[in-house]
Formats: sequence, structure tokens, C-alpha cells
Amino acid sequence: MRTQVGIIGAGPAGLLLSRLLTLQGIDSVVLENRSREYVEGRIRAGILEQHSVDTLIEAGVGDRLQREGLEHRGIYLQYPGTRFALDFKELCGRTVWVYGQTEVVKDLITTQLDGGPPLLFEVSDVVPEEVDGESPRIRFTDAEGNPQVLECDVIAGCDGFHGVSRPVVTAGARGQLWERTYPYAWLGILADAAPATDELIYSWHPEGFALYSMRSPSVSRLYIQVDPSEKIENWSDERIWDALDTRFAHEGWSVNRGRVTDKSILPMRSFVSAPMRRGRLFLAGDAAHIVPPTGAKGLNLAVADVTRLAGALVRLLHEKQSDLVDVYSDKALERVWRCTHFSWFMTSMMHRSGDDFDAQLQLSQLRRIHDSEAAARELAENYTGLPIES
Repeated sequence: MRTQVGIIGAGPAGLLLSRLLTLQGIDSVVLENRSREYVEGRIRAGILEQHSVDTLIEAGVGDRLQREGLEHRGIYLQYPGTRFALDFKELCGRTVWVYGQTEVVKDLITTQLDGGPPLLFEVSDVVPEEVDGESPRIRFTDAEGNPQVLECDVIAGCDGFHGVSRPVVTAGARGQLWERTYPYAWLGILADAAPATDELIYSWHPEGFALYSMRSPSVSRLYIQVDPSEKIENWSDERIWDALDTRFAHEGWSVNRGRVTDKSILPMRSFVSAPMRRGRLFLAGDAAHIVPPTGAKGLNLAVADVTRLAGALVRLLHEKQSDLVDVYSDKALERVWRCTHFSWFMTSMMHRSGDDFDAQLQLSQLRRIHDSEAAARELAENYTGLPIES
């Protein structure tokens, strides 16, 4: 097999990269070790920054997003006795959209399989080789058990934290790893209940953080802070709803309850790997970085990575110029660290940990955002997403 760009991983990063390259006349093949059903069923992030929405629409995969997605112009911040709105449109001129990563992936897969480049599911034994030369290749076993070799000009590792690509990069490029594990986790539920709020609510409470989000006008997505050692079986639906009622308590308002259709516990951590390139192998998305979901940055960072990488690969493969691929890692990591900082800021401000001294510092920061337009604008600019250099 022969292609210009071999892409490992059919998450949003790999699929969107393939789509962007196709629009510029560059061939690709996407390899995925899971089944289509598994990939389309993963429950992940649900907030799209303005640049992500614009990119998906320009790539021709935004029709359903525009029909079914929910545009939001702000969020609520809350602490006991106070709930206040941040109007992103007024503060920085941008908005965000609620549209699940699962739906983004479904849209990209549908487009890919409708006459697009090859997308191979359920492959195994994937190994990138000869990445330091100009003719790298990927060895793998296809779904029928046949050994295959994919000859490439470039390989894109979009295969997530547990994928095969990052170890190859860091082994040969004096790689550095930074990681922080937070002392709390999120217990999240999907519920067949109409959201009781027009915007997301981020609530600080002495018993722990809570987030009120949504997936549609009839489906709510809610989270509460728990200890990382908690077991999901210890949390009945009734216990979860009671905790949500307590942490979102606000005069004249209440949480809408409904049938819980999904329940899981998500650990919280930050992770950055550098560089994001070794020779002709490039990393994008969770293969290179992970952020806690409080800042709504994971999916959006993946979109930013592949938008930049697509432009660099077009210049390399069409114009034989390496200037953009040579700065890809450094430029991408600048944004990664900005988003990592914002995610840390939101996480540290909203989650209850430490002693009462820490709690007073958190409340002081929330009051600052309430009282200061400059502080509110800084949050809004980061939450809605900084512009991407194409």
C-alpha cells in the first residue's frame, strides 16, 4: 500500500486531518485499532470553541452541527449565595457550541466513508518505521489478519495517550514529559432530562465542584467532584441527584431529574509531551497532551493541532518546503501550554481541596471575576479559544 500521509488513529484529530488534507489534494490512509461502533460510541467532550466550529464548517462537515448543535454565548459561575453570568459575546465577541465529540466523530466518519480516503478499522500490531528518513512506513495487521505495509511520505500519530506513536517520538528526540495528577475526579452522568439552565453552570461548593452541561434540549450532562478512589457502584442515582441538588442550590431554581443513561468516573490530570515531531512522524491531539476537562480544551486542542499540521504538510508535500513542519512542534506547544494553564486555572479555582485557607483564595478569585471586567474578559477569551495561525 502507498499513500502520502499515513494517519494512526480515527479519533477527531486523525479524521479531521485526513479531511483537511483531502481538500488540498493530498492522499491519506487512516488506521484505527478499534471498531467503528466503538469509536462512534465513546462519550467525550462536548464544548467546541469558535475556531473549531469554523474549521468543521469550512471542512464541509458542519451541516449537522449547525442544525443540532447548541450555540452558547456564555456560562454561569456560582458559589453559595451567588450565581452570575459571563457573556462571552459581549466580553470578547465569540461564542462556543455544545456538540458532543461523539457527534463530531460520526460526521467525520460518514464523510470519510462516502468516497473519501481509506479508513481501516480493527487493525492491530501497528508499528511506525524509518521515521527519520524521507520514506517512512507503517506495519500493521488488517482486520482479516493479513500483515500489511503502508509506505508513506509522512506519518501522523493521532492515536491518543496509549498509542504507539508518542514512544517512537520521545525515544529518538530527547523527549520531555510533564504530568500532574489532580487529587479529585469527576463522576459524570447523562440523563434524559431537559436542562434546567440556558447556559453551563460551574459551581464551587464546600462539598465539591459541580458542572451542569447539556447535550441537547432533552439530554443533560452533569458532573460532581469525587475522590479518585471512589467506586461507581457506591453512587446510586438517588445519591447523585441529591449531591447535585446540594451543590447547585440556588433560590428559586432546581435541577431537573430524569432517567440516567450513562454513569462513569473520570480521573483528572494534565500531561504534555515534547517535542511533537521526530523526523517524518508528527503527533497531534491526545498523543501529545491531555488536559483536565474543566477548561473544555481537549477536543479543541486536537482541532488546533491538525489545522496547523495540515497547512504544514501541504507546504511540504506540494511545495517541497519544510519551513512550516520545522516549526510545527514549537508553535503547537505554545498553544498547548496556554491551554494547559487555563485548564489548570479553571480546575484549581473550582475544585474543593486543601484547607479553608485554599477555599478563601478560590472564593476571592471568583469574586474578582464577578467584579472585574478585565478578569472576566481574560476568562472569556481563553474559554472561547484563541485564534489559530493557519
